Parts: sequence; C-alpha cells; structure tokens
Amino acid sequence: MPLFDPAIERILAEFERRAEEESRRTAAPGTPGIALDDLLLSVGREAGTLLYLLATGAVSRRILEVGSSYGYSTVWLGAAARANGGKVQSLELKDFKIEHARQALTRAGLSSRVEFHEGDCLETLKALPGPFDFVLLDVWKDLYVPCFELMHPKLAPGAIICADNMLHPESARPHADAYRRRVRAAGDLDSVLVEVGNGIEISRKR
Repeated sequence: MPLFDPAIERILAEFERRAEEESRRTAAPGTPGIALDDLLLSVGREAGTLLYLLATGAVSRRILEVGSSYGYSTVWLGAAARANGGKVQSLELKDFKIEHARQALTRAGLSSRVEFHEGDCLETLKALPGPFDFVLLDVWKDLYVPCFELMHPKLAPGAIICADNMLHPESARPHADAYRRRVRAAGDLDSVLVEVGNGIEISRKR
C-alpha cells in the first residue's frame, strides 16, 4: 500500500528512477567523469521512509533540512510537515537545485510546506533562530561538525537529528566518525547509528 497520495508517490518514483539510471551510468566501465553536482545522490526510499516515520512519530513541526540538493528528501520532509501541521526550512547552496526541488514540491502539492534558503549553510544557520524539532543533515561531510556546533544550541527538547552518509561512501568515513564523536561528547544527546541507506546517525536531545 502506498504511504502517500498519488501525486507524492509519482514525484518520489521519478526521483528514484533518476537515481537508478545515474547508478547504472556511473558504474559502467569507461564512463566519463560526472560532476557530483549533476548527480541526485538521494538518501533513498528506505532512509526517506525512516525520516518520515521519525518526524511524524515525534510530531515535529519545525523541521530543518541542511542540504536540499534536488529535493528528494525535501519531499519526504515536506510530507511530514504537512502531516504535522508544520514547515521545513531547507538550506541549499546551488540555485538550480533549489529550482528543481521547488518544481518537484509544487507538483507533489507540498510547496507551501517548505521555505528554501539559498547560500552557504553555515551563514544561514547563524541567522536562523530556531528552535528546531527535527533536523536532516546531508551536506558535504566536512561541514557536519561545524553545522552541529551552530544547530546544537537551537535544538528543542526532544529534537531529533538525522545525519546521513555515516557508513557510505567510504571516502566520507573520517568526517562521519568525527561527527559521531562530537555528538556523543555533547552530553545532552542520546545517539545510535542505524544501517539504513548509507548509514544514519540518529540523535535525540534529552
């Protein structure tokens, strides 16, 4: 049984077909180099479902997405925001990715649930007041710890942070491990690594 109405399911299916095609192209021997900004690099269906279930289960209304990319995870979070009567603040550096995400959200009937912030995520995080009930962290991995330092004081009691790419790709593992150490040293968060998608560190503020 589909989790969402047909409009949302259609958009998610389009994203997933694109991700599958990109995976085939990049895995093919002799394929020319492809710029990372041209790739979807989405969290995937299992991780998206987990994000939705966590956000709706916690009735999170003030949702923060650090790293919109082309909008796949934004659709999941926008659906959660609609279910909870809330809104997503989504941060993205590239204007063309925001435009793609906006179009997807409009077609999914979720555009009113997401506000985009274009620019450097660290500068945007300094300006956003919070508090936040739910955070998805999915930008360049060397930014995870700096992002956490800015988000941490703005977390509401019981807030959940989901940090993607904790296990894959291997090249991101040093930054992922540094993030996990920092979260565990914070003193007011309970945290667990789950092997869903590319590995997600789920942390909850006490």
